[in-house]
Amino acid sequence: SCLQLGLKRFHGVCILGFNSPEWFIADIGAILAGGLAVGVYTTNSPEACHYVAENCSANILVVENNTQLQKILQIRHKLPHLKAIIQYGEELKEERSDLFSWEKFMDLGKDVPDSQLREIVESQKPNQCCTLIYTSGTTGQPKGVMLSHDNLTWTSLAAGRFIMLTDATEKQELVVSYLPLSHVAAQIADIWLSITFGAQVFFAQPDALKGTLVDTLREVRPTAFLGVPRVWEKIEEKMKSVGAKSSTLRRKVASWAKGVGLQTNLKRMNGYSEVPMSFHLARHLVYKKVRKAIGLDRCMRCYAGAAPITRETLEFFLSLNIPVYELYGMSESSGPHTVSLPQAFKLTSCGKEMTGCRTLIHKPDADGTGEICFSGRHIFMGYLNMEEKTKEAIDEEGWLHSGDLGKCDKDGFLYITGRIKELIITAGGENIPPVPIEDAVKEACPIVSNAMLVGDKAKFLAMLLTLKCTVDVESGEPGDDLTPEAVEFCQKLGSKATKVSEITSSKDKAVYAAIQAAISEVNKKAVSNAQKIQKWVVLEKDFSLFGGELGPTMKLRRPVVAQKYRARIDEFYTDADTPT
Repeated sequence: SCLQLGLKRFHGVCILGFNSPEWFIADIGAILAGGLAVGVYTTNSPEACHYVAENCSANILVVENNTQLQKILQIRHKLPHLKAIIQYGEELKEERSDLFSWEKFMDLGKDVPDSQLREIVESQKPNQCCTLIYTSGTTGQPKGVMLSHDNLTWTSLAAGRFIMLTDATEKQELVVSYLPLSHVAAQIADIWLSITFGAQVFFAQPDALKGTLVDTLREVRPTAFLGVPRVWEKIEEKMKSVGAKSSTLRRKVASWAKGVGLQTNLKRMNGYSEVPMSFHLARHLVYKKVRKAIGLDRCMRCYAGAAPITRETLEFFLSLNIPVYELYGMSESSGPHTVSLPQAFKLTSCGKEMTGCRTLIHKPDADGTGEICFSGRHIFMGYLNMEEKTKEAIDEEGWLHSGDLGKCDKDGFLYITGRIKELIITAGGENIPPVPIEDAVKEACPIVSNAMLVGDKAKFLAMLLTLKCTVDVESGEPGDDLTPEAVEFCQKLGSKATKVSEITSSKDKAVYAAIQAAISEVNKKAVSNAQKIQKWVVLEKDFSLFGGELGPTMKLRRPVVAQKYRARIDEFYTDADTPT
């Protein structure tokens, strides 16, 4: 059908919609027909869609529904290469000569002889580009990461063998597809690993990340599951709020079981194989039930990737006997580079490099921390039409520079300490990675949802804080009502607040004192005075994808926040005196 519509070799087929069988079919069909498969984030504005479609000279655009179609129609006149638009998720609401329903699109191919398709398939070479992943760069325009056939097939096989997925001929793996398919993690996990190992794929509801994911997990009971940190945090928050409502006895039993679970698993991680009786009992009383309640009773491989996950969240799941294994990589490495395994797992480490991949720590400091560089068959071809940017990413010796800072321990486990670009360099010249400090504040103060450290080129560090609030299920916009856990936190302090605005407008004494106490606790553990948080402010609205402060994988977009709250940040530094 793509050929019938006039898809030319190496021209894009852009797909704009939530995960569905049609998404997979369009993606693989585009590749076999000699085009480039290009995922577009459903949250993109019409301008952002135009940038991608123009950049890859798209001949065909596949959209899920009328909402996405309207975005495309706004920019249609600026896309000279575009020949057709296909809509798959709902009935067409209008007629246009270049607009096709999915059914009509599927019928188009009947007149194309198999020999014509076979010729194109056979002409394709392993080192040619077949997929573009647009990195949602926090600065500047997105870059089209060119992945070859070999990148995808080699990486899928290497990753699947490394984590020991079972081949369908023995026992079929079950996975749930819900993470954005325009992102490399979901493409590798949902499409290519599933094809390579014959896994069965179930599609979640489009509102999965707004709360229905657990229902899908309970229904499917997957054998492998990949979540971005925010997904694991949401499951954790939900479990804590359910737990808070149960009887005193139940809470005591759960608390005992979590203590046993954490201790046993930490010992296991360090090579002790003995399992105490209490652990077997706790598994029977608590762990099994918890796993069943969240649909992970068959899941032997729970993974987290795409952004840093806090130690607190990892320990929470570990205490319930659900080890969450971290993996690390980037679009430019076709997804994974290092992966944690049940038998090779250290808390807060992203694991060891996969077989066939190599890691270099570039220009390490005295502590052994430097820029993480990769090489292997998973390294991308380059950025589409951006030779300079490609040269910045891959050096003359073929090492891909990740822009991440990290170090390897003596056993070959990789630890990420932050992004080079994220580093705050104070006026005194101290290099400060913000994430560990932000995580410590969130852990010390459970009402805090997001924390962002500021202080680049300034005399001291300050922090923007947001509180845990409810989110509009439809739009994803953060509201003013505090979450049940946050309200409970306020009650324990003797505050009657139920809304964020009540706390911020009156600078609620009890809550502000608790936040200050938490920050003082974090400051006590600071490596140096320069790493202490001297001032802070609570913002009226939480960060979100809706507000633009978070990227598609829920990563904090620091430049956006800095721009949006410029006035608030400037206020920290308008007084000439450095606070003591």
